[in-house]
Amino acid sequence: MAQTETDLGVLGDYGDVGQPPVLQEPAAAPETPVQQQAPETPAAQPAAQPPAAAPVSSLKLVGKSVEKMGQVIQDGDGRTMYRFDKDTPKPEGKSNCNDQCAVTWPPLLSDTVPQLEGVDSKLVSLITRADGKKQVAVDGWPLYSYSLDPGPGTWKGQGVGKTWFVIQPNGKRNVECLPPGVTAPAA
Repeated sequence: MAQTETDLGVLGDYGDVGQPPVLQEPAAAPETPVQQQAPETPAAQPAAQPPAAAPVSSLKLVGKSVEKMGQVIQDGDGRTMYRFDKDTPKPEGKSNCNDQCAVTWPPLLSDTVPQLEGVDSKLVSLITRADGKKQVAVDGWPLYSYSLDPGPGTWKGQGVGKTWFVIQPNGKRNVECLPPGVTAPAA
């Protein structure tokens, strides 16, 4: 049986690590001695393929504490995530930030739940936006970045319009560091 590149990883699992890989030899080469090829035994057969795993997201959410702000969620690039008080978190999260709003406040879009660090997986879900795309939500609150944040670790969107707030890993708004003139909304 000719083996493929993907079979090479399986060879080591059966204790035949010392044999040269069959892939380097032409499958029908007459000069290949029979004793160098793996025997046709049940142990040499490739293992059955496991069922396909769910796709792993390349997105990452990190819940952490940052100086001055306290608890925040950032994406894998360090961009601060926000929630919009005009969204509807329950019973199913609903984004009310569309069109030009979604240009200024880009939604965190993904077809799969992101990798998580410091954020409880039970609180993370995907909601369906008006345009049919999937958006990541924490405790039902859709997540957004702010297009005017000058870089990773900043939060210039905090308190904008008295409706945009940095989101904490528990889904609550962070009101630790509000700009002048913005007061913490009632819970």
